[in-house]
Amino acid sequence: MNEQIRAREVRLVGPEGEQVGIVPLERALQLAADVDLDLVEVAPMARPPVCKLMDFGKFKYESALKAREARRNQQQTVIKEMKLRPKIDPHDYETKKGHVVRFLKAGDKVKVTIMFRGREQSRPELGYRLLRRLESEITDLGYVEAAPKQDGRNMIMVLAPHRAVKASAVAATASRGGPRERAGEEAGAPEAGETPEAGETAAAGETGPTADTSGQ
Repeated sequence: MNEQIRAREVRLVGPEGEQVGIVPLERALQLAADVDLDLVEVAPMARPPVCKLMDFGKFKYESALKAREARRNQQQTVIKEMKLRPKIDPHDYETKKGHVVRFLKAGDKVKVTIMFRGREQSRPELGYRLLRRLESEITDLGYVEAAPKQDGRNMIMVLAPHRAVKASAVAATASRGGPRERAGEEAGAPEAGETPEAGETAAAGETGPTADTSGQ
């Protein structure tokens, strides 16, 4: 910035983004002084380097404000896991579905796992049918992000909230002025690339067994 720039000439950009052209460094510094602005190197690897006339103090202040606002509005992506058995009891199914609905309304993704045991492994259509039933009953809140897929003894499907539902959850979180509180919710294992939320069993920096949410 300013006298710290070592290039002999620079490609100068005006304060409004207008292209001034290639000028000697001394000329660029004089133009900056004439309008009481700083000469800031914005592309040092270019040949010649690109410099812009700007109020650097104001630029840093506005950048800090934008970064703070982005952090305030950022919502961490959380993925829950709900485990079911292919022959789950109707009452248990409704309970599990209630948890899935609650997770989606909160803006979270849900990994639904059907666990097969013994002879159930020869009837994958039971799990597929159950997942499709769940999908049809939460269409107002979410959609299938990852279609049902057999993975060893399990069949897995991932649900994600609709954009409008997630936006509503973000707005609700912002209005409370802090992260969502999750006390009492069943823990879900985070997927690769997903960030667990503070307070979850699998939160960053903590270890512990995932709560058993399988249907009995």
